[in-house]
Amino acid sequence: MVLLKSPDGGWGWVIVLVSFFTQFFCYGSPLAVGVLYLEWLDTFGEGKGKTAWIGSLASGVGLLASPVCSACVSSFGARPVTIFSGFMVAGGLMMSSFAPNIYFLFFSYGIIVGLGCGLLYTATVTITCQYFDKRRGLALGLISTGSSVGLFIYAALQRELIELYGLDGCLLIVGALSLNILACGSLMRPLELSNSPMPEKSCLEKVPDQYLIYYEKENVEENTSILEKGYNEEKCVNNMSSHDCKQDSILNKNGLISIHAKETDTYKQKVVEQTFFCKQLAKKKWQLYLNYWEETLFLFKNKVFSSLFIAILLFDIGGFPPLLLMEDVARSSNISEEEYVMPLISIIGIMTAVGKLVLGVLADFKWINTLYLYVITLVMTGVALVAIPFAKSYIMLAILSGILGFLTGNWSIFPYVTTKTVGIEKLAHAYGILMFFAGLGNSLGPPIVGWFYDWTQTYDIAFCFSGLCVLLGGLLLLVAALPCWDNCNNQSAKPPPNTYSYMVASSI
Repeated sequence: MVLLKSPDGGWGWVIVLVSFFTQFFCYGSPLAVGVLYLEWLDTFGEGKGKTAWIGSLASGVGLLASPVCSACVSSFGARPVTIFSGFMVAGGLMMSSFAPNIYFLFFSYGIIVGLGCGLLYTATVTITCQYFDKRRGLALGLISTGSSVGLFIYAALQRELIELYGLDGCLLIVGALSLNILACGSLMRPLELSNSPMPEKSCLEKVPDQYLIYYEKENVEENTSILEKGYNEEKCVNNMSSHDCKQDSILNKNGLISIHAKETDTYKQKVVEQTFFCKQLAKKKWQLYLNYWEETLFLFKNKVFSSLFIAILLFDIGGFPPLLLMEDVARSSNISEEEYVMPLISIIGIMTAVGKLVLGVLADFKWINTLYLYVITLVMTGVALVAIPFAKSYIMLAILSGILGFLTGNWSIFPYVTTKTVGIEKLAHAYGILMFFAGLGNSLGPPIVGWFYDWTQTYDIAFCFSGLCVLLGGLLLLVAALPCWDNCNNQSAKPPPNTYSYMVASSI
């Protein structure tokens, strides 16, 4: 399929708008799940570690299933996937309002809503990239703020809905709001096909057509032979000459034998050809599979990439829990609701949007090393996490929430860091691996912190552990990125000759 050139505007701005609201409606509740977390603790009476699995699954499942999400968008398109995922998110939220126990929420809120969010994220990013080329960075930056604005608004909205209608009513209303994703998806008009001629089919694609032609030819020749036979019989009756009839029938018989012989040879030739191509395709697919794992191993030989995957795993284990648990931290510190000017999660959300924009702008300056900028955000995040146990007032927790939210905006420069580490030609492969480990960290972080609280009945050790995890990842990445390793990286082995590439698959 050949698409039109990216218009970099026009209907593309409508795509940006609906993608913004899609991420707003789908990520608003899962990112602001800290408000619901307190209610689930009171309703079901389970431990903090077990209850934290709900929010961690909602954030981690989408990242863990990113290869499946990409395959769905590639196969069906952004519009159908968005509409279907809108039903998933809305249905999961509404089902959660009828949850009889916490295990039901693992499935309805954690898996269904989480997978729907992963599909929607992939769909919005994909169609935005199709509509924009020169302004792609701006467009992606605008739609990514939808989730942060959703976090800011949904934190206060869910708190208010719980006070008015209770937890069940809140989830029903939030699920109904998510149905607006269907309207957004209906406006995601795919790019039209260009008028340029389609590329010529390969031999493998031609084989089914050849079979159709062969069967069609077989039917035509069969019908022709029947007509010729009828005509000859009529001729025999008219001439009343048995000798001529026998002679004609012998000739026809010989002609049919020769035709059938040719058809049999042609059929055998097609079967052999088809078998050969199937074997070649199987070999190529198997070779692609081997080359994929070969390049994966080669990526991990890169010291910076290996450190980056450890850093992103540790960052999500330690950096994601405040988003889920900060409200409970305030309650554990005996901070009254009268002191609340704004929910702490809302502060994190709005500052995350600011951080994405500011750090994204800084990354565009040529004199700033993006990798070192990312390391600085990791180290500062670790320090802020270690400081949380010492904050005993709303003002201090609000300041730390703002700092953590701003530093969490480093997600906007993470693709730049990955590109700088492995190169643009390996970005898709490397980024998929890193996102898998990010999802793993998102899934494990809050339960680990919750288990620390269940064990010690305080968040002090839990957040010290979180801060040390992020600090360790940042320092490890810093050491690996030092210039002294450049000579070692330049002298390392060259990439394997059969490098995994999507171009290979398209040229079979």
